[in-house]
Amino acid sequence: MRELKERAGLTYRQLEERATEHGEVLPRSTLADVLRGRTLPRPELLAAFVRACGDGERAAQWLAARDSLARGGTAEERGADSKRGVRLGARVFGVPVLPASVALVALLAAIVWALVPSRDDGGSKGAGGGGLAAADARPPLPQGRVQIRPALTDGLCLTDGHSSRYESLVAVQRPCDEVAPQETTLVPLGGNTFRIRWYHPDHGPGCLKALAGGPGSGLLEPWDDCGKTTPFRIAPAGPDESRRYSLRIDGRGCVAIRDADTSEGAEAVVEPCRPKDSQVFVIRSAP
Repeated sequence: MRELKERAGLTYRQLEERATEHGEVLPRSTLADVLRGRTLPRPELLAAFVRACGDGERAAQWLAARDSLARGGTAEERGADSKRGVRLGARVFGVPVLPASVALVALLAAIVWALVPSRDDGGSKGAGGGGLAAADARPPLPQGRVQIRPALTDGLCLTDGHSSRYESLVAVQRPCDEVAPQETTLVPLGGNTFRIRWYHPDHGPGCLKALAGGPGSGLLEPWDDCGKTTPFRIAPAGPDESRRYSLRIDGRGCVAIRDADTSEGAEAVVEPCRPKDSQVFVIRSAP
């Protein structure tokens, strides 16, 4: 859990506020006690924490790991040495459940090993070549106008275009020198979460919304009402100074270029987060 909190880059206060936004309760003091290893998290607190950290799609796995550990004290799962009363241990994702005095350490180790195999789903050597650098060790995201450039392409930027399966404009990759006069900015929401805002002098402002359901499901469409659009968690996906990031949507997945297509007009889509270059974007100040 400590590893997940570190990856999310959120404070205890921000986690509590995120949970409140979703109608859940995540008290800072209780969470702090859990992360210090003082108490086993209640299922509802663990689920709220996981969702607040942006790993909601695997909440069921986290809860299963927690429940397996909690049941480790039962005779049926742990077995017992009839002569010595020594717990022989159940297993949580292949990790033995230890006595109660170190149970929380086992919980953390088991969950991190099983559910957080690397510092970032998109930061392994297979997706960026250098692993994930600590978020506070790299330059801050640029302010003002930016370019969001798919890592697999050279000279293409994320901007508006047409999809063969959807009638409205959506996010696609097109030559960066054709983006103007449209401008892209990142609107901070706290922590490492932003809205992606486009502005065009003919159409006004619009923020990207990850569509769910219908023919445009998974596409990113600009909406006039930015308050109803998608928050993107921008997570490092490469070494320091690389400015390589993944664009994560809590509970949904990561933004990618469909089928790792490097051609002009390829759509940006939401898919499960994986360590692959099609989910990596370079974010730099626009010229």
